[in-house]
Amino acid sequence: MKIGMNLLLWTGHVTEEHLPLLQALKETGFDGVEVPVFDTGDPAHYTWLGSKLDEIGLDRTAVALIPDEAHSPVSPDEAHRNAGFDHLRRVVDCCHELGATVMCGPWYQPLGVFTGEKPNATELEHCADVHRRIAPIAHEAGIACAVELLNRFEAYLLNTCEQGVAYAERVGEAGFGIHYDTFHAHIEEKDPLAALEQLHRSGALSHIHISENDRGTPGRGHAKIRETITALRGYGYDGWLTIEAFGRAVPELAAATRVWRDFFASPEEVYTEGYALIRETWNEGETE
Repeated sequence: MKIGMNLLLWTGHVTEEHLPLLQALKETGFDGVEVPVFDTGDPAHYTWLGSKLDEIGLDRTAVALIPDEAHSPVSPDEAHRNAGFDHLRRVVDCCHELGATVMCGPWYQPLGVFTGEKPNATELEHCADVHRRIAPIAHEAGIACAVELLNRFEAYLLNTCEQGVAYAERVGEAGFGIHYDTFHAHIEEKDPLAALEQLHRSGALSHIHISENDRGTPGRGHAKIRETITALRGYGYDGWLTIEAFGRAVPELAAATRVWRDFFASPEEVYTEGYALIRETWNEGETE
């Protein structure tokens, strides 16, 4: 198991000004960070960032999005779907330069775009076709694909673990899996732990976000974070437990995720308490 910190708490584009933060995360004990790969215009930037993370001693995963409807894999417009594939191809290139081992996030539809209906078979197949094309490219680059299940207020295509299992089977590509987030599961699943077990048993579980019910400091709310960590240890999970919390540092993301107020006293509270919670809960299993 590795403990990571999603950098979206601070920025949508990591630059030199964030190097002291990265060093602080390393000193706290984090194994790695989750880097937003939203700006794909300069792969050399990620080469630079990867070298800096190597110097600090932090591994990395990456989080990606679909920027707009003109790049949507679920669009009825083939040109838009092809643009979505091209976007994801650039994301993979940037992830490779970064040295990321996982490409996670909701990279199947733009945030906050809805049809007013549940996803239909055509939309699912359109999206799966794009993902079938991108997954082998990522796999060849040593990058695991992990699409994130979001709550129904942010996306409509994939909300529950049951849907995630079916979608992974539909895509059917090596290295393509599902990203489970404790915040979204708290909203969408009648029993988040049973849903997590279903995802684990399917073999599709590939990434974990530790996120509180209010997007704030892990352990200060009522999402089943301790229970999730304990269950994962029992499964023999050896992937990432990455903290995700949101503030107002990235206005576009704050708007999309409906973050209008502060949920914590400081970012330091989030990552120090969050790290301690994950480490202590995981270690408790060693004495049982």
